Amino acid sequence: MSTTWKPVALAQDLPPLVVMPVTVDGQDLALWRSATGRLAAWADRCPHRGMRLSHGFVRGEALSCIYHGWSYGSSGTCLRIPAHPDLEPPETIRVPIHAVAEAGGLIWVALSDPQTPPPDLGTLMPLRSLTVEASAKTLAALSGLTGTEVLRGTLADVEVTVVLHPVTPKRSVLHVLTADAPPEARITVSRRIEALRRQAESEGLAA
Repeated sequence: MSTTWKPVALAQDLPPLVVMPVTVDGQDLALWRSATGRLAAWADRCPHRGMRLSHGFVRGEALSCIYHGWSYGSSGTCLRIPAHPDLEPPETIRVPIHAVAEAGGLIWVALSDPQTPPPDLGTLMPLRSLTVEASAKTLAALSGLTGTEVLRGTLADVEVTVVLHPVTPKRSVLHVLTADAPPEARITVSRRIEALRRQAESEGLAA
């Protein structure tokens, strides 16, 4: 898997007008989608008073801070300061932005300038994302699947790909995708992933 692009969410979990917090390489980000579906990944800090932008709200093509309502456009520059409606905010008031892309049913973020597109995972169906209090290495070893960061194999006779996102040395997010399968089979895969989470967390506590 690319060392630049990090998988942060299933695309289906971020509909238009929604913002969510994610962490990439120790940096807290606000991930959001505008009314027209445009994705953005910004530093999760309002330049005004440092409030988390992931607590804010999306209106149209802008993200607004929940604290004092400062609004920021697609380039990260401040568009409006409600306390001073006649003031045109200076260009220096801006939020740091990062590269973001949607591919294979996942949303990917790159903190550095990506030289290649996100990995091609083929035509799989997103199933779920799951946060686990265990290392990616532990999860890969216990999964019974092949790989280190992108795990492939079968669960419940269904072709499965699990993309690992190490958030911290002891916390990971699993993004699970499957081949087309009946709902009952996908439910069974989901239960297997839950069992993997419990096993990995139990081993972590026992270590």
